[in-house]
Amino acid sequence: MSTHAPVRVLRTIRGMPTSDGAGVRLTRVIGGSSLPDLDPFLLLDEFGTEKAEDYIAGFPSHPHRGFETVTYMLDGRMRHKDNHGNEGLLTPGSVQWMTAGRGLVHSEMPEQESGRMRGFQLWVNLPARDKMTAPKYQEFAPEAIPQLTPAAGVRVKVIAGEVDGTAGPIVQPATDPVYLDIGLEAGATWDYRLPEGHHAFAYVFEGDAVIGLGEDARPLASQEMAVLGGGDALHVVGGTRDARLILVAGRPLREPVARHGPFVMNTRQELMQAFVDLQEGRF
Repeated sequence: MSTHAPVRVLRTIRGMPTSDGAGVRLTRVIGGSSLPDLDPFLLLDEFGTEKAEDYIAGFPSHPHRGFETVTYMLDGRMRHKDNHGNEGLLTPGSVQWMTAGRGLVHSEMPEQESGRMRGFQLWVNLPARDKMTAPKYQEFAPEAIPQLTPAAGVRVKVIAGEVDGTAGPIVQPATDPVYLDIGLEAGATWDYRLPEGHHAFAYVFEGDAVIGLGEDARPLASQEMAVLGGGDALHVVGGTRDARLILVAGRPLREPVARHGPFVMNTRQELMQAFVDLQEGRF
């Protein structure tokens, strides 16, 4: 990967409607048949609805082992509890980065009966050496997430990574992630340097945007994701309307992935052990 070469859109993906938990309606962008994973990212779900029946049943108690879940709330309130005694409330603009490590059982339930619920859940793989670490949470309220205006008509919330010397609150040395929420007025432009060698994607969730320069410029509609590559110099432009997108990048682990449901390990044997450990109460 040559330094400061322009980032190109390698491919675009539209999310697929699905449901998870006790019937919560989602759009699955990573983790489906069109893009099973993008090392180190295993899953990206967007949830967004004004209809309570689409989210009210929530995500009752379920286990995780071997990876991390990142929940970014845009609208609504969601309470999480786990079997280690942790509890917290996610409110609009807040972020939870949960390291499942060797295992926990948790629930994520809406703390509202009406109104809009919207946000993202991202799964980030852990390297083999960290899969059996103790579970932990990094939780940040909206005011703990820096918001910058790095160019005219551009607003960036820095969840992880760095923009113009301002670092986001999330730190994970294994994958050195970048997670930005970018707002662009129509026609506004911004240039950003991605960490060299990271795998990256951009997902537009409001309006439309253009990524790249000249012949490589690619428009992205709302609910469309671009897998990025080819360089580290990202050029993004607001489209015909104001746009909002997430930009996510991480250092690839380049390790074998054995996954089944809520467990992500390196071998089938480790997966089987996860089921045994869950049944025998070792989570």
